[in-house]
Order: sequence, then structure tokens, then C-alpha cells
Amino acid sequence: MVTRLNPYLNFRDEARQALEFYHEGLGGTLDILSFGASGMADDPAVAELVMHGAVVSEIGLTLYAADTPPGMASSRMGNAISVALTSDQEDLRPYWGRLTQGAEIQMPFEIAPWGDRYGAFVDRFGVPWMFDQPGDA
Repeated sequence: MVTRLNPYLNFRDEARQALEFYHEGLGGTLDILSFGASGMADDPAVAELVMHGAVVSEIGLTLYAADTPPGMASSRMGNAISVALTSDQEDLRPYWGRLTQGAEIQMPFEIAPWGDRYGAFVDRFGVPWMFDQPGDA
């Protein structure tokens, strides 16, 4: 049995666009289930919103996302949590290049004073990310 801790991002109405963007950036498979397809939408305005979506990359990364339907509490991403992508085997620079399209770069992905390649950005959907790769990788 495998236990994993995976980010699950909540959006007001951008989950589909975000998941498609993350799929382009991370590769792998994309699965999206809308509220309408699940039979959970009486309101046509909610039918196309994402009830559950997942991007599963070839290197084992899984990122989940969903929309928060109108009437349910939702909060902005803010900076309370960041999605951290770390690896001592994969070259993370291609992922950085794709996921930073339209992002606000907070720190470029380069060798940091502690020896790792490190970078941080807020993507175009407002999600904070950190990338870290050990210096010997």
C-alpha cells in the first residue's frame, strides 16, 4: 500500500483552465469530471464547473483541482500554502519554463546560496510554487 500527500487546489471557476495549463506543464494524463457529468448540477451555470480533476505526470506527480460552486465559501489562494516541486533526479528546468508562462517570478530558478537550484513564482492562477533541486543533481 502506498500513502501519498497530494496538493488539491480549489478555484472559483478556473479549475478547468488551470488543470489544462498544469497538464501542458507537467505532462501525463488529465482527467476532469464536471458537476454536470456527475449528476450533481441542477443549475446549468454550474454544470461545466469541475467537480474533480487530476493531472498525473509520467514522473509520479499528482495535482488535483476543483471549482467551488456558487453559494459555497471560497478563499483566494494567498500565500498560506505553496506547491513545492522537488527532485534530486529529474531536471526541473523544463517544468519551470512551462509553468512560469504568465507567472510572477519571485525568485529565478538558479543556484541559491545554500547550493541548491531554487526558484519561486506565483502562477497565472494565483497559485504559489517553489522549485528545489539539490546542487549535485
